[in-house]
Amino acid sequence: MTERVVSGYDLIGDVHGCALSLKILLSRLGYVQKNGIYQHPERQAIFIGDLVDRGPHIREALHLVHDMVSAGHAQIVMGNHEYNYLCYQTPAPSGFAQPYLRSHTPRHRRILEETLQQLANYPDDQRDFLNWFQEMPLYLELEHFRAVHACWHQEYIDRFTELNGGNRMTRGFLFRSAVEDSLEWTIMDRLLRGTHLRLPNNEVMISRDGFERHYFRTKFWVRDPYYLVDVVFQPDPLPPHLARLPLTREQRADLICYREDQKPLFIGHYWCQGEPEPLAANIACLDYSAVKYGKLVAYRMDQETRIQKDKFVWVDVAREVIFSD
Repeated sequence: MTERVVSGYDLIGDVHGCALSLKILLSRLGYVQKNGIYQHPERQAIFIGDLVDRGPHIREALHLVHDMVSAGHAQIVMGNHEYNYLCYQTPAPSGFAQPYLRSHTPRHRRILEETLQQLANYPDDQRDFLNWFQEMPLYLELEHFRAVHACWHQEYIDRFTELNGGNRMTRGFLFRSAVEDSLEWTIMDRLLRGTHLRLPNNEVMISRDGFERHYFRTKFWVRDPYYLVDVVFQPDPLPPHLARLPLTREQRADLICYREDQKPLFIGHYWCQGEPEPLAANIACLDYSAVKYGKLVAYRMDQETRIQKDKFVWVDVAREVIFSD
């Protein structure tokens, strides 16, 4: 069989069970269903993770993307929500502190509630998708660009590759990653959740999703930031009395900088708002809160070395899907 030539890639942000929005977006990008599988004659889709949780059609989204990946019409990197589900459903080895790799607390249950409910009556799907999640790459590096769910941290990318022999984690790595503050735990935290700083003075924020936060997410591409507000990267702003605090030497040591001379990088995870645009000349976030009636966003990548604003494509979920009637 002749290998299919791919002329370009369409990178797609966090779906979170928005299967109808995904079908509209794929159609807009020129993908059509053949034998039940969405495909493009010349291009390939790349999903940036977080297919599951929160949305109304999680199982349908999983089947759609799984079939595309299996047929060679898409690739995917793991999101933190796939990782959470995998750990929540995986029994821990003997001697572990809890029965499962992720504890079954009310908070963890709340995050996974929609996925657990929508797959509850489909044990074969539960098994098959768990196996698929275990095999998902953590990152992709192609000739002209990179993709990871939250943060490209080169040191931890290298350590992950060394420990696993590639970009997919072994079963042993998965078990070790459930041990808080282990190297494996830190690697997964950085790649799937990004960099962050602790709020000063042991302060606590209540985020828009109702969770208490002791940390805030940070930009990983800013050179020489000075104030906390210079690096915050999340929908919830810092309290004003914290925003103008200067970064301490210790806080600066925890930050990294993805340089402008590095390959274009595509991420999700961060609940951006407004009209899609580059975060930096070589960084694009594709998560624009689709499941919160925002936008399901893609970027049409060819061989450019800088992110171009006119190459973002999206579905406005509130206008085109939820309220289209």
